[in-house]
Amino acid sequence: MTRIGRSDLDIRPLSLGGNVFGWTADRDTSFAVLDAFHTGGGNFIDTADGYSAWAPGNSGGESETIIGEWLASRRPENVVVATKVSTHPDFRGLSASNVRAAAEASLRRLGVDAIDLYYAHFDDPDTPLEETVGAFADLVSDGLVRYVAVSNYTADRIREWISLAQAAGADLPVAIQPHYNLVHRTQVESEIVPVAEEFGLSLVPYYALASGFLTGKYRTTDAAGESPRASGAAKLATPAGLAVIDVLDEIGRAHDASIASTALAWLRLQPTVAAPIASASRPEQVADLIASMSLELSADELARLGAVSAEAQG
Repeated sequence: MTRIGRSDLDIRPLSLGGNVFGWTADRDTSFAVLDAFHTGGGNFIDTADGYSAWAPGNSGGESETIIGEWLASRRPENVVVATKVSTHPDFRGLSASNVRAAAEASLRRLGVDAIDLYYAHFDDPDTPLEETVGAFADLVSDGLVRYVAVSNYTADRIREWISLAQAAGADLPVAIQPHYNLVHRTQVESEIVPVAEEFGLSLVPYYALASGFLTGKYRTTDAAGESPRASGAAKLATPAGLAVIDVLDEIGRAHDASIASTALAWLRLQPTVAAPIASASRPEQVADLIASMSLELSADELARLGAVSAEAQG
């Protein structure tokens, strides 16, 4: 098991992304994905109140609702659920009143007494950070949230959050959720990781598979007719990006592992990372995610991947 930052949240080192639930995975398929993940030993689920308001016919909260229905149906033990605030169409931003209302709405959808890990999803320049920090602190003191976290914040703003929380005697964040993977490393490693190391925070990276590029599926920049996320993944199919895929493939074969499992294992083994986030739109995709949790790469293999991926940074 892995501990998230200074919290008592014990997790397996992979988080199942809930962004696809109610979008590219309907309710029944989402249940099948969640079943496969939990049966395989996974216990950490990531979602947000805004998932998936962007899909036609959706209004936000669909992912939380599906997860809540699955939790009520299956009653799994020791499952840790993380969600986020600031992107639901009815609860945009991080004002104190909005954070409180959004958290209460998320609790109703999830059907839980307290949110295990609650992220400020995106920084809100229109709300004083002191107000936001205080709002999160109140949620913890009132028992609605167990631990606080931040997502998509700069290093400077994370430090400012921590300073304000320390001054107020409030709970500090225990996790940071950045965009981090083999082809998107530079800023996280130079700016975010040092903050995490200094204050004992864990990274829970999203886009761990670069929108599917690090599965090896996309070998050309032409994504015509592919999935909703394909265009973003296909843009990475440059010579430098494909060189990363080739090394992942070679190392994966040595371990009888897929390209996706190997990419997730590399990320899992980076300093301060507690659990990469990866999603699955079909239950048969879950096995590769589960396999990544126990895949151990040698120092030489990590170095090879580090070197080839350095050439692919955009």
